[in-house]
Amino acid sequence: MRVAEVLILEGRNIYSHHPTARVTVELEDLCDKESREITHFNAHLLKTLPGLAEHSCSGRQGGFVARLQQGTYFGHIVEHVILELQTLLGYNKSFGKTRYAGKPGHYQIVFEYGLAPLVQPLVELAIQVVKGLLNEQSVVIDVLLEDLRRRKAEAELGPSTMAIVTAAKHRGISVRRLGHESLVQLGTGKHLRRVQATLGPHSSCIAADIACDKSMTKLLLSRAGIPVPFGLTVSNPKEAVEAWRLIGRPVAIKPSDGNQGKGVSLNLDSPAEVEAAFELALRFGSKVIVEEYIKGKHYRLLVVGDRLVAAAERIPAHVVGDGIHTIRELVTITNRDPLRGDKHEKPLTRMYLDDLSGTVLKKQGQNPESVPSEGFLAYLRDSANLSTGGTASDVTDDVHHNIRSLAVRVARIVGLDIAGIDMVLQDISDPLVLGSVIEVNAAPGIRMHLYPSRGECRDVAGAIVDMIYPAGHPSEIPVVAVTGTNGKTTTSRLIAACLRRKYAHVGMATSAGIYVDEQMVVSGDTTGPWSANVVLSDPLVEAAVLEVARGGIIRGGLGYDLADVAVITNISADHLGQDGVETLEDLARIKGLVTEAVRDNGYAVINATDPWCHRLGVESKRSIVFFSSESNDIIMQHLACGGKAVYILGNELVFAEGSNVIKQINIDDIPLTFRGIAKHNIENCSAAAAAAWALGMDLAEIELTLKHFRPDLKSNPGRQNLITVAGVNVMIDYGHNVAGINAVGTLAKRLCRGQVIGVICAPGDRTDVAIRSLGATASEFFDAVFIKEDEDLRGRRAGEVANLIKDGLLTGGMAEDKVVVALDEKSALQQGLSLSSAQDLLVVFYESLEHTLALLTELEQSLPASQTQMVVAGVVGR
Repeated sequence: MRVAEVLILEGRNIYSHHPTARVTVELEDLCDKESREITHFNAHLLKTLPGLAEHSCSGRQGGFVARLQQGTYFGHIVEHVILELQTLLGYNKSFGKTRYAGKPGHYQIVFEYGLAPLVQPLVELAIQVVKGLLNEQSVVIDVLLEDLRRRKAEAELGPSTMAIVTAAKHRGISVRRLGHESLVQLGTGKHLRRVQATLGPHSSCIAADIACDKSMTKLLLSRAGIPVPFGLTVSNPKEAVEAWRLIGRPVAIKPSDGNQGKGVSLNLDSPAEVEAAFELALRFGSKVIVEEYIKGKHYRLLVVGDRLVAAAERIPAHVVGDGIHTIRELVTITNRDPLRGDKHEKPLTRMYLDDLSGTVLKKQGQNPESVPSEGFLAYLRDSANLSTGGTASDVTDDVHHNIRSLAVRVARIVGLDIAGIDMVLQDISDPLVLGSVIEVNAAPGIRMHLYPSRGECRDVAGAIVDMIYPAGHPSEIPVVAVTGTNGKTTTSRLIAACLRRKYAHVGMATSAGIYVDEQMVVSGDTTGPWSANVVLSDPLVEAAVLEVARGGIIRGGLGYDLADVAVITNISADHLGQDGVETLEDLARIKGLVTEAVRDNGYAVINATDPWCHRLGVESKRSIVFFSSESNDIIMQHLACGGKAVYILGNELVFAEGSNVIKQINIDDIPLTFRGIAKHNIENCSAAAAAAWALGMDLAEIELTLKHFRPDLKSNPGRQNLITVAGVNVMIDYGHNVAGINAVGTLAKRLCRGQVIGVICAPGDRTDVAIRSLGATASEFFDAVFIKEDEDLRGRRAGEVANLIKDGLLTGGMAEDKVVVALDEKSALQQGLSLSSAQDLLVVFYESLEHTLALLTELEQSLPASQTQMVVAGVVGR
């Protein structure tokens, strides 16, 4: 048994609306074997992982054990072992399923995951456990999980970042982790903001650098009249001792650019102590500060924006004597607290003994082997950082208003939107007396406020999110998602054209590239989740239109969280036989994810003449705007219930709500409809208009868009573009399935006065049946056909696709002498142009629009000069 493939689906996907993994496992010699066939296996499995007894299966809790006893395949067993191992790691995920992968011995295990970097090692460990039990080996789960626990601690977000992410999600703000550290993107487009741990979006690099330079921070604060300890920056032990003597009282020594209390020594009052502390500080920074030691309680004040949101008294790492155990033993006992973990993984950090703790203990007359009396507080650190094992008590409600104002002023002077201000005071509830600002921290840890050892927990993460997105400030830009079988690109372009009348900067991802402000930024077929992220991560973009294709949904899920409007143009046969999609129901289920992922107050824009679309609209449980190229019962019933619809009545495009007709536009005034004869484009216009209306666009602006959007190479490149090449009328289109050929063929027959001649092709990854059907459909519309093949054969042999198309054409009734297999696109175009007269229409279906246009230009230039002008044809609007 081995892992054959791992697919990570980070966003909403066809299996779940949560992050999901799809792992293909090859069972090898375990193929077709069941659990009941292996003596003692079930008992050993349940003994090793007793939590499996609680797993649900077949719709009931504990059902997995019943399946084991009845006999179940090993792919299913591995699925449940994965889920249980995740539970032991702290991820309570219950969704999982196993299915046949279409190849003997191969199964797809789909499960919701907790952390993407753990998926593959988790699956491999699950297989290792099952194999070990099959071989009757001793399997100790805790030992096997040690490596995964280490990986988890390294890969997951820290507590501060995770708290902010959780608070953002609770407020409906989209979140995307950037890379594998603590950098997180909140929101989308012009509203996106980035935070790294608690370093906020409004803090400049200069402000963060100032906070990291303790000497510069003290200089700025002292010049602002804020009390700070007097001190000096030194470069060697001798200078440190001289500084101590100059100060004339006990000192603190620390790195000038350190953090988390590393290298800090307090209350030093002898040359030997000062020299040792200097050497320690130098290990954690490039410069060392010697400053007067301020007696008092250590406080951390958290300022977010222009207000103090939390304060905590910090107590250095310590153990409490019991008169029985040594300090070393007490540290071990204290570290058993489940709230303590390594580094920042839990509310508190484990304490440890080292040279510094030995020095601190020595000052107290103790050492690690001492047995302190009952109640004696043996401190292991002078500094009170949680990262070195300290604890904290919430004192937010006790902070005097003068100190609150001072803390906010300190953050403002340094320039931080989120600041952790360390102060030493006798009493935080009294005005500032005999106190001082010790440090100002950029990206302060917030564990002490989220999980204080004593006192009230403070929602500081929520305060940070509220500062980033104040009340009434949006976090998301409007998003329109468009899916379906045909018409997606044209509909997307029309919607984007509408939105440009309202928004200054519109982003769009389509099968023809990614655009920002009508400028292509990425070329190619860009209809997957990566492309959506490109648009939504551009801080210039104010509104987005995302074409969403079947392949992208299957292989990557959605690249966005929720759309404001989702459009389904139609559902017809295409890509059947690929990626496990065998039927129209399968295809509809995949496309339906787009209408499921709509905001509660959003709209599904649905084709009222397509039964699959209608079903998906109803199942989405969202408000619907129906569109159609005709009026029908579904639209009339919807309007009778007060709904909205955009449809054709007579020769008018009608916008209706309830019993009211809000607006009408004459079809002849919409160039894309070719004066009403392009039914498919009437549907596209209706869909786009409905989507723009659902998004709140003014109907007058929608009307202007429809009247100015033309079927040319500027507005809608590659979709029924009519040009003239050497006196021949040429239509260029991307039709690549039966419905597409039918729509373009119907339009061509209605436009053409003479013969309709086709240069056709088909993608090689379609089934033989689909390719033959495409040919048969083409035979209904074309008087002669030249067959070419794509550059990318998609796994086919040269000539294979062409021969399948030819079979379809002949089966459809086209005479063999009217069919020419040219294969090479240039040859096919040349022969098509030569055969066509001025009254004919040559319809060219392309693989690459740029390549086809370049070939047509080249062919035109090779013809006599009198025939070498390529212009936009005047047939639009006939």
